[in-house]
Amino acid sequence: MRDEYEAVVLNYRLGYKSQRARECLIKVLGVDASISRKLIGWKVGWPVDNPRIVGRISRHHGRTGTLRARFRKGLPGQAIGDRVKIIRNS
Repeated sequence: MRDEYEAVVLNYRLGYKSQRARECLIKVLGVDASISRKLIGWKVGWPVDNPRIVGRISRHHGRTGTLRARFRKGLPGQAIGDRVKIIRNS
């Protein structure tokens, strides 16, 4: 496994009548679903070049390799469809 990956923010975590801006669904690029489950607990930063909003991967979401990330501050709407950096905890 590498020490750094890139992922795409798919959407916020949605409820029936609510939207959780602190929790986002992300898809790791070029990684199999079995490998993406091993990334739970790693740090996530947005944007890729200079991470200002930092979070952590909390759990997997479904069977296709999508992950759920919880951020300290809510991600803005511009982050949906944008890339994030996944970094191993040191």
